[in-house]
Amino acid sequence: MKMSNSQIGRRLLGFLVAGAALAAGGVAVAAQPKPWEVSLQEAATPVMESIISFHNLLLWIITIITLFVLALLVIVVVKFNAKANPVPSKTTHNTMIEVAWTLIPVLILVAIAVPSFRLLFMQLDIPKADLTVKVTGKQWYWSYAYPDNGKFEFDSLMAADKQPRLLGVDNEMVVPVNKVIRVQTTGADVIHAFAVPSFGIKIDSIPGRLNETWFKATRTGMFYGQCSELCGKDHAFMPIAIRVVNDQEFASWVEAAKKKYATNPANTFASAGGQAAQ
Repeated sequence: MKMSNSQIGRRLLGFLVAGAALAAGGVAVAAQPKPWEVSLQEAATPVMESIISFHNLLLWIITIITLFVLALLVIVVVKFNAKANPVPSKTTHNTMIEVAWTLIPVLILVAIAVPSFRLLFMQLDIPKADLTVKVTGKQWYWSYAYPDNGKFEFDSLMAADKQPRLLGVDNEMVVPVNKVIRVQTTGADVIHAFAVPSFGIKIDSIPGRLNETWFKATRTGMFYGQCSELCGKDHAFMPIAIRVVNDQEFASWVEAAKKKYATNPANTFASAGGQAAQ
């Protein structure tokens, strides 16, 4: 459908207003997807920075290969068509070409494999943790436990009245900035997946199994993710919200959380009941 000039103007104005709102929000919204964004989310950890670098390397390699193959196809179409070659060549082998199209792909794969294995090692080799958080996926919300800080636990459910839509929660996971956070995750019922794009983490939460990953947030703010495993009818409504704060704010939050989330079975039942009511 063709748009009028006024409609185009309104859309452009809308994008400008959205951009201004994002800029005004600062780091609190920096980790969210942006309108018309085609790149990966902005990195907030060393692992995600490495993922983006590897992605950019692969993009250059595949672009060069695609252009090279396109050039060969054009040459073949123009130079070796029936009109240009009424008498076709009877050449069947070319040793140099066969050696080249065997060795060059091998060298390309080696160039990809070296940074790939380096990145995998970085993701899977968990350094000494400053803080451990146990994450349990449930139908359909997350529970967070802090065994290093008093062993309190709380549920995190999607809050319909909070922004951003489908990502805001009632209780965020809170961690300190510039600290190695070890995430231990499992599932209470079915397989879930704990994924936060800006941190470069995505790991399955499997019942009866404890999986581990880690991240080290290099800046404060709110960072969002979602369950990335089809886990049932409300799969799309179990977001992950992580608030990264400085050390002093984290210490204050821990003291408040010990009182707010004091071990009480009624709290768990109330949270589960609220989820069921939704």
